[in-house]
Amino acid sequence: MNKLEKDQLIKLAHAVADVARVETLKYFRISSLTVESKEDILFDPVTIADRQAEKAMRELIELNRPNDSILGEEYPPKIGSTGFTWVLDPIDGTRGYISGTPTWGTLIALNHKGTSIFGIIDQPYINERFSGGFDEKLFSGPFGEKNLGVSKVKELREAVLFSTYPEIGSNTELEGFKQVAKHCKLTRYGLDCYAYGLLALGHIDVIVEAGLKAYDVQAPIAVIKAAGGNVTNWIGGPAEEGGRVLATCNSQLHSKALNILKLIT
Repeated sequence: MNKLEKDQLIKLAHAVADVARVETLKYFRISSLTVESKEDILFDPVTIADRQAEKAMRELIELNRPNDSILGEEYPPKIGSTGFTWVLDPIDGTRGYISGTPTWGTLIALNHKGTSIFGIIDQPYINERFSGGFDEKLFSGPFGEKNLGVSKVKELREAVLFSTYPEIGSNTELEGFKQVAKHCKLTRYGLDCYAYGLLALGHIDVIVEAGLKAYDVQAPIAVIKAAGGNVTNWIGGPAEEGGRVLATCNSQLHSKALNILKLIT
């Protein structure tokens, strides 16, 4: 792939994030927003903002790249013929979205033959965007732009650990998380995809999660790897399909966390 092709893909990915912003901000913190649950027993919320944002994202991709595949959270997959797949989560963190917290985000990843090669984590309300891949590793916010870069923490005792839920996954997965957490300096919860952006920016050192889908993790994988970090499953393999995910700021810290998680799994 030449530079022109890469630049065109980057430009389209940012344009897709821009159209999603319009739809997500239209409904954010609106008291009349209707919330449905995808499941009868567990509360798995979805809103018109999720659906309208993904619809707009898909339309723009199909206009510019009609032969690419699309995998999104809210609509059936589209099978293409190019080897490229756009992996979309219009609102990662819908629970936070409906609660009015500005820590949800839009995730856009470009996957080529099973590998996430470019990603965007976008937080529209506070106007922050993390993007990485194709030699881009960029953070943009209200005060301008700068390059992403992970922290240099190499010991768990100095590390800040995040996870979306304190009751992570199954009992076995929860035990794995607890075993890592007890070695870390600080453990916090609840930022959804925004935590991955902060890891790429150097403020968080470790993220341990389970039960993720492909559209939850492929954009963070590309962003964090571009920033110099590591993302794998809990046994050190590729994490593009989701499931149990470990993200860290460097290989030394990653190895230490993996050694703990491998004993659990």
